Amino acid sequence: MNTTVYVNQLSFSYEDTQVLKDLSFSIKKGEFFIVIGPNGSGKTTLMKVMTGLLKIQRGEVKIMERPIKGYSRRMLARQLAFVPQLFTIDFPFTVSDVVLLGRSPHLGIFGLESEKDIRLMKRAMAFTEVSHLARRRLDQISGGERQRVLIAKAICQETEIIVLDEPTASLDIAHQLRIMDLMEKMKTEKNITVIMVSHDINLAAMYADKLLLINKGKMVKFGLPAEVLTYHTLESVYGCPLLVDDNPLGKQPRVTPVPGRYLMPER
Repeated sequence: MNTTVYVNQLSFSYEDTQVLKDLSFSIKKGEFFIVIGPNGSGKTTLMKVMTGLLKIQRGEVKIMERPIKGYSRRMLARQLAFVPQLFTIDFPFTVSDVVLLGRSPHLGIFGLESEKDIRLMKRAMAFTEVSHLARRRLDQISGGERQRVLIAKAICQETEIIVLDEPTASLDIAHQLRIMDLMEKMKTEKNITVIMVSHDINLAAMYADKLLLINKGKMVKFGLPAEVLTYHTLESVYGCPLLVDDNPLGKQPRVTPVPGRYLMPER
């Protein structure tokens, strides 16, 4: 089984506003797949449809070669874990409590955790380096730490696929790199398919195996970072001057916004 997610002619509307328009692509097992695009392009809606949070209106989504419509919520949660951009809990849960929630799809009728569940929780926390936060409440830790805790929860869920909606948003550079390195580690060491939305084009270029660029709900380009991140493509989508050159750290492209002052004629 090489394809973990298959999307065909997917469209979605909120009332009279169409936000996804005939999207088709596939994601291979163990791939780091990143969706990019301007604000309002439909990225989060795409993630919600792909994870079953929104029902398909038109088109097809398959998870592990099975139509998503054929999954119960519990069955789907055993195949796919979703890390939202915002996560709130009304109760004063500790970090270990939150990570252990990842075992919910696997618990029996009484919902009692076994020794195996506790062992997997501790292993996930060690993998994401949050073990030292185990007894802290979720609202007592930083944004970067919180994201690693939510990723630990997803790992504890023991799925083939992890989907993340802008996991690096509002984080400083160091925490962004730490999260992205963690995603790369999951892909290489656990062979997990990582699917995420990102606003940071350069981070996406450095880490993604495949990029999907969408605008106004439509696919603009799909492929390797070097194929997607070209000057003509990006400038037409984002509508601002950009410089695209080779990143000195590798073969991937580097995108630099060009401020208006550099475009003004000299006096």
